[in-house]
Amino acid sequence: MSNPARVSEIFSSIQGEGYLAGRRQIFIRLDECNLDCRYCDTVYDRGTPCQVETAPGSGALRPLPQPPNGDALVTLVTEWCNRLPGAHHSISVTGGEPLLQAETLVEWLPGLRRILPIHLETNGTLHAELGRVIDSIDYISMDMKLPSTAGCGQDLWQEHRRFLQVAVQRQVSVKVVIGQDTPLDEISRVCAIMAAVEPSTPLFLQPLTNPAGAVDVTAGQILRLQETAAALLPDVRVIPQMHKMLGAL
Repeated sequence: MSNPARVSEIFSSIQGEGYLAGRRQIFIRLDECNLDCRYCDTVYDRGTPCQVETAPGSGALRPLPQPPNGDALVTLVTEWCNRLPGAHHSISVTGGEPLLQAETLVEWLPGLRRILPIHLETNGTLHAELGRVIDSIDYISMDMKLPSTAGCGQDLWQEHRRFLQVAVQRQVSVKVVIGQDTPLDEISRVCAIMAAVEPSTPLFLQPLTNPAGAVDVTAGQILRLQETAAALLPDVRVIPQMHKMLGAL
């Protein structure tokens, strides 16, 4: 393997965003991202080992040398599922942007999927890489990055469209982070892309949340954006960033 994947964390917690919100998952968080969103709260340090919970949900961590071995991940997930039968709904492969390490995921995901379904959390820009691994994925939580909130300095609309065209082969939902200054036309553009590809795809509006866990968007603005989306798509939901409220890792 030419570029083995680096993993920053492996832990057990409650999913706080999107279609599987409220489900308990085993999270495998991969390093590195191809975007630089202004609201991102993930820190990358290539010099650190992977941090793994000593027991699922314990919060106590132990180091695992980088890069982790795929067989070791299968053993770990199997052990956690045997220790807590039925507790975990799925495995969330998150980041960073996990599809940057698609070469490794091609090797890892089939073995992990024999234990639990696979949930991919992604920024929705790497459609070719998604095509390489989609046969080993069950759920996709796809971001669409709004210029008003993400501030990535890139026009990502076409990348998001191409990604969604691949992602609809699985149970996919779309999440957008909304802010007080998010214009209605950004939400309309998200909805136009989704309607053209698969209008039944759920859309989740996630209000910006500050480090203390408080929502930084007024109720009036949230309702205006929801009204705009709901006029264009049949399944629009508003969910705050629940993992900050739950105190999850």
